[in-house]
Amino acid sequence: MTVDEELEAARAALVMINPAPYNAEAPPAALAGETTPTELHYVRSNFAVPEHDGILEIGGAVGTRITLTVDDLRAMPAHDHTVTLECAGNGRLEMRPLPTGEPWGDFAVSTATWRGALLHEVLAKVEPAAEGVEVLAVGADHGPYHLQAILPETDQDNLTFTRSLPIAQATDPSAGILIAYEMNGQPLGRDHGAPFRLVVPHWYAVASVKWLKRIDVLVEPYSGEFQTGHYMYQWPDRPHEPVSLMRVRSRITDPTPGSTIDVGTCTVRGKAWSGAGPIARVEVSLTGEGDWHPAELEPARSDYQWQDWTFTWESINIGRHTLRARATDAAGNVQPDVPPWNRLGYGNNAIEVIYVDRV
Repeated sequence: MTVDEELEAARAALVMINPAPYNAEAPPAALAGETTPTELHYVRSNFAVPEHDGILEIGGAVGTRITLTVDDLRAMPAHDHTVTLECAGNGRLEMRPLPTGEPWGDFAVSTATWRGALLHEVLAKVEPAAEGVEVLAVGADHGPYHLQAILPETDQDNLTFTRSLPIAQATDPSAGILIAYEMNGQPLGRDHGAPFRLVVPHWYAVASVKWLKRIDVLVEPYSGEFQTGHYMYQWPDRPHEPVSLMRVRSRITDPTPGSTIDVGTCTVRGKAWSGAGPIARVEVSLTGEGDWHPAELEPARSDYQWQDWTFTWESINIGRHTLRARATDAAGNVQPDVPPWNRLGYGNNAIEVIYVDRV
């Protein structure tokens, strides 16, 4: 099987949004389990899948510059983290007026188990300078940018994907940031960043740079198209701010929207997650306005992944019914009724509304 045939086979079960660069949502059934099978995990790319020579360079303001291969990373202590990743543009199609950007529905979110070396342990090898302020991750992916660049100095004909993190976060052992080389027990596939990528828990997935080529310690804040141009909340009535932590969100996974179910007892199921901490509660409403009923929330399986919830719904009334679900995280953040509109359509965590017909 050729490389192109392997990619085509890996993408067969996904819902394609854009063929070039390839972007695809997970199918709805992919939200049912504790984790998402690799072949059902959503894919987000800003450029075509690149070639990679298998070398990761670590440099910038450091005491010792090094290069690493997958074998070098495997020789370090291995860590497995199950992490929920969500595209910052997930749910963009539901915003009004419709923002610019990829037309994502609600399934640019998935959870996988990643294996790799901890970023802070890799950085310890190079001795970052005391005056370091950020850690810049550079991907191997580059090319013409299919969306209009915002920063005037951007070379839109050959742009490279780059993102930085505060050095305090990159060097924090509790942050759990991986340089991952496996996904769900197998070597990374090409769509998911082979041979290695960052996996940054809690943050929208833009921070989890794929096809990692270089890491630099910086002594000044980084400014680039994917740092201060795109992936910024461009609010209409207040200062812009960068996309960072995932906003609290819940999803109904069963029953499916528009389905027909029998009257009587029905178990409503779903997922909830937040980058600001574990979920504190999930509530369900059975009308357009009115009481919110507590759902049963499963304990978090780890610090980095979505949580399951269920709600027992008793009804003898036939006809069309609405279901709403909202989550509150441990930091006190609550899902809003209306998406927080911004020009580029990021961070839609509005309360989900579905209907079902009971017969």
